[in-house]
Order: sequence, then C-alpha cells, then structure tokens
Amino acid sequence: MQTRTLGTTGPQTSALGLGCMGMSALYGDSDRAESIATLHAALEAGITLLDTGDFYGMGHNELLINEALRTAPAAAREKALTSVKFGALRTVEGGFTGYDGRPNAVKNFAAYSLQRLGTDHIDIYRIARVDPGVPIEETIGAIAELVEAGHVRHIGLSEVGAETLRRAAAVAPISDLQIEYSLISRGIEDAILPTARELGIGITAYGVLSRGLISGHFSRDRKLAANDFRGMSPRFQGENLDRNLDLVDALRKIAEQKGVSVAQTAIAWVLSRGEDIVPLVGARRRDRLAEALGALDVTLDGDDLAAIERAVPAGAAAGDRYPAEQMAHLDSEH
Repeated sequence: MQTRTLGTTGPQTSALGLGCMGMSALYGDSDRAESIATLHAALEAGITLLDTGDFYGMGHNELLINEALRTAPAAAREKALTSVKFGALRTVEGGFTGYDGRPNAVKNFAAYSLQRLGTDHIDIYRIARVDPGVPIEETIGAIAELVEAGHVRHIGLSEVGAETLRRAAAVAPISDLQIEYSLISRGIEDAILPTARELGIGITAYGVLSRGLISGHFSRDRKLAANDFRGMSPRFQGENLDRNLDLVDALRKIAEQKGVSVAQTAIAWVLSRGEDIVPLVGARRRDRLAEALGALDVTLDGDDLAAIERAVPAGAAAGDRYPAEQMAHLDSEH
C-alpha cells in the first residue's frame, strides 16, 4: 500500500482512506455482514484510515467499526486510524437541526465516541461543520485539551474556508482538512487548497466519486430509495442529472482508452493533485472496494490530464453539491 502523510503534523496513512458513512446511513439500506467484510478487506489491503462520524446512523457507524476492528487480525487493528467527525445534532426521525461546537459539548461527544469505538483514543477529531454560534478558536481549543489529555492524537477540520482554516491553525496544529474534492467539485482550488498548503495542512478528500454520480455505475433511469440522501441532492435531479451523466460519458471514453474504469480514473485524478491529498472512497461492498484500490495502479500522464480537463472542465457540474439548507452550513462556501 502506498502511503501519504497528512500535513506537517499529522499521521502517515494509506494513500486511500475508507469513508464508512454509507455503511450506516444516507444511501439507502446497507448490509451489515457485507459492511464488516468490506472493512476487513480494506484493512487486509493496507488501508489504515477509517473515516466516520458520531452522527452516522446515530452511533451505528462507530459501533460497526468497533466490531470490524475487534474481529480483524491484531496486526491490521493496530495499524488502523480512526478519523471522527462530531457536532451534528439529530432528531429521532433522522433530521439535522444544527451543530454544537461548545467546548463542553466537544468533550461530551468525544466521551461517547470513545465508548462506541471501544478505543482509548481517537486518531483525528474534527467538528463536521462550523458552529456559527461558537468561535472556531473555542472549539479547536477544546480538542487541543483532549489531545493534551491523550484522548485525541490529531486535530482536523471539515468544510471550512481559508479564513477559518487560518484562525484554527493559530490555536493548535491542524493535521488535515476534510472537504469535498472531485472532478466535478473543485471549489477548493481557488483559495482553500493554497491556504492549506501554505499552512502545512493536508487534505482528506471526500466525495471523490460525487456520491456515485461519476463512478460510471449510476444510470439515468436508476430509482433511489426513499431513505437515500441523493434523492434530494441537486446534482441528481432532472436535467442536472442528465448534464452530469453526459460528463461521465465523456470521461468514460478516456477511461476505456486506458483500459481502466471510470471510477478508477476519477479517483486517480484526485490522487494526482498532490501528495498532500488522501482520497476517501465510500465503498460499501468488497467489489467496489477492489475497483477503488485499482486506482492506485493508474498513472495519468500530461496528455491524460489534459484530456480529462477537456472532458470535465472545472465548473462543469450542474447543480450545487448539497440542497440549499445544507449549503448554508458550509463555511467553505461562504
């Protein structure tokens, strides 16, 4: 397994991480046995970075990771790194009602996560979205106290803009910024990515396949389950979906010429953007995981990258990456 280091102060991780959210929530029903098998396969393949959130299935995802780690070989378990997001407030019905970044809340969330994960520390801890009612300095200060106490190893951030990134980094060392980055979500290239590089902060890129939209497996006539978040996502709606899948068709021609899959091409593109970027793949099944791992063997030369740029130019995606009410929570978009 190739490795990369998260920023100047963060841990060394596998070049690909596994985003575990879909095993518990938001993409329709999932198969627990297959999820555990996929986690085991990822660990066996050398993936060390497991990304979760305490609000994924209201703790279900952390318990799932706990089970997978407990039943994995000791050598793989010891290499695993947990990246946990916190702060999202949920309802019994599954709705989101805001974010809580108060210092006491931060420590409360961490206590519950440690219990569910069955570990004595969290490797990277980050608030999922900035709490607009709490200065980021206070939230980061609370995580820094958890680091000092040995409960957390590294401090991360999620979906913050350049100014917030600077304010946070002035309080304590930041290992990485988790943010959406893909061929059709390139907003970080303007100010956020240059700022992260200036500050020595790595990037863990989620949504590298845009929730399956640019995986090559999503069809125009696919019917999404009622509990699938993508049913409300602007990029999966009507004409937007047609336009976005036209981009995928253009990308498919390049992938076929190289003898690789669309998903592998899209993941390889994110990998090519810099050694400081670790893509998170959201595979829920072993076959999808195997396909994603194949991206590590794909080399994109200058001609390939130019062809991809022509096929999927920056800003070509139709529709925002989240519904309007969720976009409002993104410090990175303000």
